[in-house]
Parts: sequence; structure tokens; C-alpha cells
Amino acid sequence: MAPYRLLRGLLRISVRVFFRRIEVVGLEHVPRTGAVVFFGNHPNSLLDPALICCFCERVVRFVAKDVLFRSPLLRPVLRAMGAVPVQRRADHGEAPLANELAFERLFAVLGASGAIGIFPEGLSHDASQLARFKTGAARIALGTRERHPGLALRLVPCGLTYMTPQRFRSSVLVQFGPALEIAPPSAAAFRADPRGAARELTERMEASLRALTVNAEDWETLRVLDGVRRLYQPPRISLDERVELARRFATHYPSLRHEPEIERLYGHVADYLDRLGSVGLTDRDLGRELRPGEGLLRLLRHLVLVLVWLPAALAGAPVHLPVGLLLGITGERLSPRKDVIGTTKFVAGFLLLALAYLGLPALLGLRFGWRAAAVALVLLPLSGYGTLRVLERVVALRRLAKTSLRLLFLRREVEALRKERAALVDDVVETVQRFKPEGLELLFPRPSPLASAE
Repeated sequence: MAPYRLLRGLLRISVRVFFRRIEVVGLEHVPRTGAVVFFGNHPNSLLDPALICCFCERVVRFVAKDVLFRSPLLRPVLRAMGAVPVQRRADHGEAPLANELAFERLFAVLGASGAIGIFPEGLSHDASQLARFKTGAARIALGTRERHPGLALRLVPCGLTYMTPQRFRSSVLVQFGPALEIAPPSAAAFRADPRGAARELTERMEASLRALTVNAEDWETLRVLDGVRRLYQPPRISLDERVELARRFATHYPSLRHEPEIERLYGHVADYLDRLGSVGLTDRDLGRELRPGEGLLRLLRHLVLVLVWLPAALAGAPVHLPVGLLLGITGERLSPRKDVIGTTKFVAGFLLLALAYLGLPALLGLRFGWRAAAVALVLLPLSGYGTLRVLERVVALRRLAKTSLRLLFLRREVEALRKERAALVDDVVETVQRFKPEGLELLFPRPSPLASAE
């Protein structure tokens, strides 16, 4: 387990650098002990299993296509993570597939109350909707129950929503849904009709995962629709209700987006979110009272960004700028498919920065001595962190003077934003009432102006 835990620790650091924001919800649905099958959607190649491994709080052995083990770079990583190679028809054509040993290894992991991970869509893809599930995950689960009738086995759906999958420093939402269980009749049905029982369980799995996936054409649309959802929902709704509400907005927006009233509301919500972001506030912050001196503290943080992290980022630009430009220009060209662009940038960026962070101090050490090497070892990561901080607040930096004034008079700005929010809540509710599809039952009655910002 030591290699697994060490590699998982490195992956956690790496993904938190690659993504600006990672939100993990639903951990209460993940059993701390017992056999678990994690199954997720597969929009972003190797980043998908990395995120589940990093944040599910279990040791997970993922099913991986056997062709990945041919890579001299990936093979030791996959083995350290305990990945189980399987053959796929897409990789081997009409040749007979030999997966009996792989299935037996997965049965053994689950039989020992371990956890495995699998992507029932099979191939990763960049489509906006789930692909049809294959039955392999269901057959593994049902086969395990057949071998271990008394085993407590749960299947946990993992919804992965990337705001802009191909971009560095974007955001990702990792959602763990309520676990599915296999009732004894299902195991008996599997013995009588393996194909039919596997398909029935696969349909249950697909439905549970579909409830966790929210799709939109780009991050900006998803960001604004999420803002609309926060303005609309009442206080203290459940996670399932929150996801269902987000899914409804994302589902029906494309057919209504060209309505003048929808375009107007969309623009107002986008401007409101921009104003919040420029002073480092969230929609949730408007529901609480400001702490004494909070405006001054936020102004000081903004000045630290301008006076400390911006110069640090500029100092390290000769290292980080070429890497960023190289990945931006070649990321798509180096990727065989659109769905692996994010993974390609992640792996290439990690390797290039590791080479720079180790190689440059070594060169300086040879030329100027160990003190210069030690200084470079400290300053390069600090400069990289400064670059990340600047990228996160680039909008605020563009509006430097206005942002500083708003932070200086934060209490006045918050009051103005609260009034704007109250007006937007009424506008959103009225628009939903007017444009909701005929026959669609509303999830909630009209919310109060203090709607939850969860």
C-alpha cells in the first residue's frame, strides 16, 4: 500500500495545481468499509480515475485497458495503483478476448471487502451526454455476489463534471451519489439469466449516474446556469434536489436561449456573478453578516496579490510562460482524441515543470554553486504559486482601481449586491414560471428573497 499512498499523495498535489477549483460532494454516500464498486462517467481519460482515487477516501483498484500497460511511462504508475488490465473489443478487433484472469482478480478484491473502479461507458469521450453503458461492471458486481452471497456489496456512482475539460486551471465537480445495493433476488436472477440480470442492473446504474451529470456547451454557460440555480432554489434543499434542479436548467436552456427575455436575464446574472468575483465574494457570502474589518482584510489580500504574487509571477515568467504557450499550442496536436487533451496537458505540464524545477537548479548549482541551486529550488515553486494566484484573479487585476475601491467600501458594495440579488431572485422565479415546459411540475414553490446560496 505504501507505493499506492505515495502516488495518490503526489496525484492530489498535481490535480490541485492543474485545476483551479475542485469541489467534492456526496462523500457521505461512500462506505468507509466493505466492498464497493465505484462507477463513473468518462469524459477526460486518465484524469477521471485520478480524481476518484484522490477524493473517495478509499483504496481503489481501477479497471484499465491493457494497451495502456504498453507505455513505459504509464506502466509503473498503473502497477503502483493496482490497476487491473482488461482487453476491449475496440482495441483487439475480432480476436478472442481473454479477461477471465482479470475478472477473477476483481472478484478477489471485492471478496476481500476492497474497492474497484470502472467506467461503464468503456471509452472516454467528449460528447455532451452519457454513452450507452456496457454490462461489464454489472457482471462483475453480480458475479461477486454469486461467489460471496453474504457480502455487503455497494455500487457508488461518481459524476464528474469538468467546466472546461481541455483547459489548465479550470474547475471540476466530483459527485458521489447514493449507493446501489444488489438484492438477493438479483443474484438469483443472474444465475437464471446472466445477460438479462446484467442489463437490468446496468440500467439502474445508468439512471443513477445520469442524475449526477450536468452538461452544458461551455464553462461560461454552466457558470451562469449555476448562478441561476442558486438564485432560484429555496433554503436547505437536499443534494438530490440541487442536482435535479441544475440538470433541469441545463437541459431546457438550449431550447430557450434565443428568447429575448432569457438573453436579458442571462446577461444580468453573468454581470452579477462578475461583480461578486471581482471582490472575492460568493453568492453564499451575501447571506451572512460581514465580520469587523473584513473589507480591510480583503483589500490587504488584494494588495498582496498586486505587490507580491504579481511580481513573483513576472519573475518566473521565463520558465512558466514557455511551458504554458507550448501546451496551449501543441496540446491538441499531441492528443489522439479530444477527450484526452486535458490528460495530455496534465501529464506533459507535470513532466515539463518537474524537469524545469529540477534541471534549472542543477544547472545553476554547477555554474554558481549550491547556494544558487538552493535559492532556485525555493523561488521557482513560489513563482509558480504566484502565477496560479494571478491567473485566478486576472479579472480583478484588469479592474485594479475599481476592485480596490469596492474592497475599501465592501459593506456598501455588499448591500448593493444584496439588493441586486433580491431583484434577480424575483426575475428568475418569474421567468421560470413563464417559460417552464408544459407539463413539467415545479420542484419548489416560489422561494423567498433569501434563497439558499448552497
